[in-house]
Amino acid sequence: MAAAKLDFVSIADTPYDVLVHVMDVAKALKHQHRTTGRNDPLLAGKVMAMIFEKPSLRTRVSFAVAMQHLGGNALYIAPAEIGLGKRESVGDVARVLSGYCDVIMARVFEHHKLKDLARYATVPVINGLSDYSHPCQALGDLLTADEHFGKLAGLTMAYIGDGNNVARSLMVACARFGLRFRIASPPGYELEDGLVDRIMRQCPDLDFAKTNDPIAAVRSADIIYTDTWVSMGKEEEKHQRLAVFQPYQINGALLAEAPKTAVVMHCLPAYRGLEITDEVMDGPQSVVFQEAENRLHFQKGLLAVLLGGR
Repeated sequence: MAAAKLDFVSIADTPYDVLVHVMDVAKALKHQHRTTGRNDPLLAGKVMAMIFEKPSLRTRVSFAVAMQHLGGNALYIAPAEIGLGKRESVGDVARVLSGYCDVIMARVFEHHKLKDLARYATVPVINGLSDYSHPCQALGDLLTADEHFGKLAGLTMAYIGDGNNVARSLMVACARFGLRFRIASPPGYELEDGLVDRIMRQCPDLDFAKTNDPIAAVRSADIIYTDTWVSMGKEEEKHQRLAVFQPYQINGALLAEAPKTAVVMHCLPAYRGLEITDEVMDGPQSVVFQEAENRLHFQKGLLAVLLGGR
């Protein structure tokens, strides 16, 4: 009897033991590549279809390189080539690609398209980003924190900025792995109460607090995290957002309010001089570029588990 298909559309819907196993495999594959210059060809003969509705640097390159390092191939599909849900229905695309490829990764605007891909595909579907969540980013971030601190449980993450897709995934990731989560956002830009209530019901032991005061959020933080103030699809709000979010900049003054052992993260791309200053991003407490590299290693672990039987 064939094993059940395992998708990675959300952190909340992925069994905890699978999440832990993926992280362990990611660490092992990173160590193997660092020490030998190569990985075992676990995915030889496997092909990943990569659907993109949004521009990408890290998602596209990290997934493509992950497949290459593991002996497989990745096929980039540009927005105009499918017209997902417009030129062709999501269900039909899922069925067609399932006949050609071994896994589908999609970076989309509407989250429901990922759910529909997973519903109709007979191969695993991976969330490369949606307007609702960014799970690969969040778990690559926790891989970075684990490397730096030697643990995850008991750490405190302070997210400063917009309650967006990255913030949602980070909150869920912290809940699953035992981190405290603090978020400071301007009034009107907080995480939705419904989301917070749902996560708290699922993870009643989560130590969570939200505030409008960034200083209060960082005072006990091990990890200080930020993202762009103007996400893709929000460009028409740019001028309003730049004014509202200015007090939430990660700069030297804010960093001075945090423990000296705190590290700074940003999911990139960073708009230097807006949500983060050069002195912080290029400073000794920044792990931004280690974090970016770990997207590659987390995704190797994920692909190896989904496709390679690891």
